[in-house]
Amino acid sequence: MLARSAILKSKNILGDFWGGTAAMLVALPAAIAFGVTIYATLGGNYLAYGAIAGILGVAAIGIIVPLLGGTNRLISAPSAPAAAVMSAFALEYFSHGIHPDIIFVMLMVVALLAGLFQIGFGVIGLGQLIKYMPFPVVSGYLSGIGLYIIASQTPKFLGSPQGTHFWESIRNPLVWQWQSLTVGLATILAMIYAEKVFRKIPSVITALTIGMMTYFLLGIMDHSLLRPNNHFIIGELGGKGGIDFLQTLSGRFHELLNLSFNNLTALFFPALTLAALLSIDTLKTCIVLDSMTHSFHDSNKELIAQGTGNIASALIGGMPGSGAMGPTMVNISSGGYSRVSGLFEGIMAIVAFVLLGTLIAWVPVASLAAILIVIAFRMIDKNSIRLLKARKTSLDFLIIAAVALTAVSVSIIAATGVGLLLAIALYITQQIGASVMYRHIDGLEVKSKLVRNREEEEILQEYGGQFSIYELHGSLFFGTANQLYSMLHEDLKEKKYIILDMKRVQTVDLTAAHILFQIKDILHERNGYLILSHLPHKLPTGDDLERYFNEVGLLKHLSPIKLFDDLDDAIEWTENKIIKENLIDEKAEELLDLRDFDLFKGRNEDTLAEIEALLESRSFKKGNLIYSEGDSTGEIFLIRRGSVRLILPFSDRKSVHLNTLGQSNFFGEFSFLEGSPHYTNAIANTDTDLYMISREAFDRFSVHHKKASIHFMQSLATVLAERLRLTRSELGAEYDV
Repeated sequence: MLARSAILKSKNILGDFWGGTAAMLVALPAAIAFGVTIYATLGGNYLAYGAIAGILGVAAIGIIVPLLGGTNRLISAPSAPAAAVMSAFALEYFSHGIHPDIIFVMLMVVALLAGLFQIGFGVIGLGQLIKYMPFPVVSGYLSGIGLYIIASQTPKFLGSPQGTHFWESIRNPLVWQWQSLTVGLATILAMIYAEKVFRKIPSVITALTIGMMTYFLLGIMDHSLLRPNNHFIIGELGGKGGIDFLQTLSGRFHELLNLSFNNLTALFFPALTLAALLSIDTLKTCIVLDSMTHSFHDSNKELIAQGTGNIASALIGGMPGSGAMGPTMVNISSGGYSRVSGLFEGIMAIVAFVLLGTLIAWVPVASLAAILIVIAFRMIDKNSIRLLKARKTSLDFLIIAAVALTAVSVSIIAATGVGLLLAIALYITQQIGASVMYRHIDGLEVKSKLVRNREEEEILQEYGGQFSIYELHGSLFFGTANQLYSMLHEDLKEKKYIILDMKRVQTVDLTAAHILFQIKDILHERNGYLILSHLPHKLPTGDDLERYFNEVGLLKHLSPIKLFDDLDDAIEWTENKIIKENLIDEKAEELLDLRDFDLFKGRNEDTLAEIEALLESRSFKKGNLIYSEGDSTGEIFLIRRGSVRLILPFSDRKSVHLNTLGQSNFFGEFSFLEGSPHYTNAIANTDTDLYMISREAFDRFSVHHKKASIHFMQSLATVLAERLRLTRSELGAEYDV
């Protein structure tokens, strides 16, 4: 067993090594390109510094994130969102005349703050929320970043002079350099077709190799291309003709003293934007990784690890990054198994830097620009065009387009606010447009489960229209509150009782509560009631709706509002009020004798006397249990006075109220007929008096009174058939069949 474990562990380490190495080969060229994109804006030797910043970012993030417990198989490296935000930041301040050395320091502070924000996101649990950023906003971000990168890299691809903007370079073909165009086009073609030809080699590596080979071939025709540190290549990374990296790095901390308070406060929002984008990019990659490997990542722990890695990268002069989709996929396909693969990625980046530092100096700028243009083009959500085909999704497309265009025309930072504001506006618009009414039922179209006598039924048929039921759903908030009032407007002129069933309600705010106040007051003017049923005790927000209504004063003492846990209870109470108000001659309920029951009408006195000898009288107080599921066998109960509620219990969910039976009705008939235990619970709804007949006693009676027993069974069958007919009609009304 131990030997097998050792072999398995060895295989995992080997897989992690090759996976991490392959991932580094993909991440490193892109990171160099990202770094060059950011720091090239500053001019001078900062172009070469950008390449080092990208490499150091791969090393620092790659080593730190796995050590702090990052997600298994996830590869973290400098990414496009980081390049877009930081290059936009550098370009904006450079255009305002800020000295490059100050911008250089500000970029470090932005990266540091972004790392701190990410740690804060993880500590307070925002990792779970960032994953739910609206898709149109995320899509707009990615598309905007893609467009921004294309716009920023096009001048380099064309070989335009440094500082030339996108439209300026496009409109002026005279400044294009054929050397850059040739190298760039070769690199793009390699990026597109490499995976089809060299399936096992990452396309970025193949494209960069083809680009460099093309550059050196052109050098045979143009010997100026072979001069060190010419403007077509990155240039030496250190030493003579390059940059003094250690001096440049240490100089940043001295320049911190030159930052004004205004400079520092201006970094807050860019850093927050960068942190949010890097967090979204990371967690999006983690979600894809989970689905591929059937694993589950810890969002908050991952954000803390990513933030710490970005802080470490900033401190040693690297650029920030995030969980990267491309290198992660390469890691998995190359055998990466655990977090150790990310560690190997960072270590091998240092090895590559040491061994290939001289070669990196000869990487063509046009080749890096071409790689970034292809990556950026793939980031653009081209499928979003389909959203225009449907009216319901056209607004989502407008959000994506607005965010993307804002990112290109204004800044990535401004696109953040635009995207969130538009997403919130779209959500509110959709909520306002959705109906809060699930179903409306007039009182004449519904009845409670209480079985009533003929006189009461006639009263309800005549006056049942005095109430209405509104089953609500969704969100009752300031956007839909007036919609609710408008729906009830006509009924408020005529009805005395309005029942609002809130079983499906998700949220309620103070505006909606105020509308309920108005509805209650209007009904109270006609001695009516607002009746609420099914108030959720745990909304999706975790709130108790009844407690909330108490807190806002809606349910204060003697208020004309009634609360019921069940809609049927609300209907029954309303029916009782209507019957009581319209009953011509209200009589006190008298105790029935045997001859008053339909089951025994027409029997002679001698037969009745013999039946009475079989009866057992029982009395129950309101709320008492008469019998429960599984109790006794073969008993039928006759209601002499009061009412009984029949409940069908379920062990795994709330019990179902079958019906309520009043005076002169019977229950327990199935147990009586089948000789089996009761299948329901019977509870006294009011103080109740009953007759009980056992099947055993009835069988003895039927031996000598066959005609009377047959008549009893026929009467019992007639009542059961009528109940079945009523049940069928109720089900038909419920399901519209």
